[in-house]
Amino acid sequence: MSQDTNWQQQAWQQPATPPSQPPVYYYGAPQPQPPKKSRGWIVGLAVVLCLFGLIALSMWSCTSVVSSSFDSITPGSTSVDLGSLSSDAIAVIDIDGTIQYDGTTASPEGLKAQLDRAEKSFYVKAVVLRINSGGGTATAGEEMAAYVREFSENSGKPVVVSSASINASAAYEISSQADYIFTAKTTAIGSIGTAMQVTDLSGLMEKLGISVENITSSDSKDSSYGTRALTEEERAYYQKMVDQINETFIQTVAEGRDMSVEDVRKLATGLTFTGMEAVENGLADEIGTKEDAVAKAAELAGTSTTKTVDLRPSTSNLSELLNLMSSSRVSVDDVTKALKELDNDGSLAR
Repeated sequence: MSQDTNWQQQAWQQPATPPSQPPVYYYGAPQPQPPKKSRGWIVGLAVVLCLFGLIALSMWSCTSVVSSSFDSITPGSTSVDLGSLSSDAIAVIDIDGTIQYDGTTASPEGLKAQLDRAEKSFYVKAVVLRINSGGGTATAGEEMAAYVREFSENSGKPVVVSSASINASAAYEISSQADYIFTAKTTAIGSIGTAMQVTDLSGLMEKLGISVENITSSDSKDSSYGTRALTEEERAYYQKMVDQINETFIQTVAEGRDMSVEDVRKLATGLTFTGMEAVENGLADEIGTKEDAVAKAAELAGTSTTKTVDLRPSTSNLSELLNLMSSSRVSVDDVTKALKELDNDGSLAR
């Protein structure tokens, strides 16, 4: 791993989340097979032909499903496509989990895609970011904060943040660019700070009798490999980088919250505040729920609507259909039922 590549893993106050364990698959006990019938292959062939016929007849519906975005109105309403809106609505975008490059709305590309959709929609009058994240990769947070700021400036549509249990580090950097921030009293919010982690495994490897020799083009090229301790010069170099990156974090928050750099720097302890403290020190505006955030967004947009539409990355129900067909226990009736549901409302029952 190069020094540059390792630096991409540094995060606002939160080390990268370790990879999750792979799923464990269990195979069921073998099922007794019925005696073979002399003409069973004919029945099987007929079933296969009927199945492919059903798929062909509904292909237009599957194609429509793949290309649509499957936006959904809040509970109590029916699912609709964003393009079918005929009255004002507030778009809600969930930013949940580690801020990183994974294509979800907790990533730059995922968030921007949904903000672009909100900007293009005439009936979307404002955006609520529902945030529940402890931070993540610094660069991803920087880009997402810029996208929120650009959306608000270019579209003229207000952005309001609704903080869930945690809104910290890179997630808070993103939030700071909104027009208004709601938090719960017990939300852990803030944590303005930058961290980089370098692990030294040389002592353990020595005890295990493992010898690693790094052949590098420069003395510090292997500084982040974990096979030796950092030199004092390297430690000072990395500290300077962390301080420089953290300064951009502080300036971004200061600009977004209309605070002085010095005031934000005093709050940049790397620790979170309760929602109550955040309202007092200026990192948040008001204690409130998601519904309060929606109402505020409508107020800032000059509309009386409280209707919301959830914006999320597109999902392909055709893939779900194929997964269903690949199941060893699926029947022709199951596939027929799924195709009918797909044709009726674009969703598959589970």
